[in-house]
Amino acid sequence: MKTLVQAVAIAAALSAPVAAFAQANQPLTRAQVRAELVQLEKAGYHVGDGDNTTYPAEIQAAEAKVAAQNRASGVGGVVSGSASAGRSGVSKADWDVMYNRP
Repeated sequence: MKTLVQAVAIAAALSAPVAAFAQANQPLTRAQVRAELVQLEKAGYHVGDGDNTTYPAEIQAAEAKVAAQNRASGVGGVVSGSASAGRSGVSKADWDVMYNRP
């Protein structure tokens, strides 16, 4: 019986960090996406203005401004410069709602 209790205690101790790590990777909520869009618009980027000729430069400049503001104010998490491959952080339904698609 004592070894069973010890085994359960060890298993619980080993699984606790895994559970905590798994929670850090949650997808963005609709409110978080909207807040990020508002920050980008305040930084000078306007979604859907029809000018796609300077798209990468404009969004990157706006993201750099937002990242600098977040670092200065101590708000936000770790900023990484790479895009994530695989599934999008926004569901198709949320994407359609954001861009008024039926």
